[in-house]
Parts: sequence; C-alpha cells; structure tokens
Amino acid sequence: MADIHRITPANTGLLERIAQDVFDEAITPALLQRYLADAGHALFVAVDSGLVVGQIRGIVHLQPDRASDLYIDNLGVSPAHQRQGVATQLVGALVEWGKAHGCTYVWVATEPDNDSGVPFYKAQRFTGKTLAWFESEIRG
Repeated sequence: MADIHRITPANTGLLERIAQDVFDEAITPALLQRYLADAGHALFVAVDSGLVVGQIRGIVHLQPDRASDLYIDNLGVSPAHQRQGVATQLVGALVEWGKAHGCTYVWVATEPDNDSGVPFYKAQRFTGKTLAWFESEIRG
C-alpha cells in the first residue's frame, strides 16, 4: 500500500518525483501555491518508495441553504499502480478531510465512457446520475 499525504506548503517536495499519468499536466509552482493557500481546497497524494503514484483533489462547496458538499475535482493513479487500492485510499482520505470541513455529501463528474472511472465510483457506492454539462470560456 502507498502512503497517503495531504500536500501543504511544507511538503511540496513530495511532488518532485511523479509517475506518468498521475496529473493531467505538469505542476506549475505558482498555481500550486495559490491552490494550497485556499482552505477549501485539498490535494492528497499516494507515495510509493518516494514516487507519487496517485493524486486526488477536492473542493468544499459552501452552500447558503444546506450543509457544504465535497466535490472530487480530479483523481489520477499511474497505470502501474491501478487496481491496487490506491484510488480507494485517496478517496477515503479526501472524504475524511471533507467531513472535518462540514461536508455531508460528496460528488464527482466523469464521462460516461470512462471505462475505469465509472466502475470504480460505482464500487465506492456512488450513485450514477445523468446530467447535462455546459461550459464557456470567460472572455475579457
């Protein structure tokens, strides 16, 4: 099993060795610092022999009319470490963090054809819902 760590400004050195396909893009130090400075954001990593083999990011959504919810923003595990419980460990760590921040609900969005993600979330007892996704660039 990998060791799970919440990334803070004090331990960003853990991100010096990252396995392939854990993050979608290379980490930008300035963006990382901005992310970590927000108390409503969390980044957890799974480390095996000094190598980051998985990551999960979450955001607390504060609500004016109900308890906060936890959004799983991104989850990635290197192909060599998939199906070994790493993603389950990461989700568990993030959910515990969310509970400590008053969240009573957790959700995630993924594409219906995500052949590894959909079965994983179902195995974690997430209920699938159909939704329409709308997006737009913010223009000056």
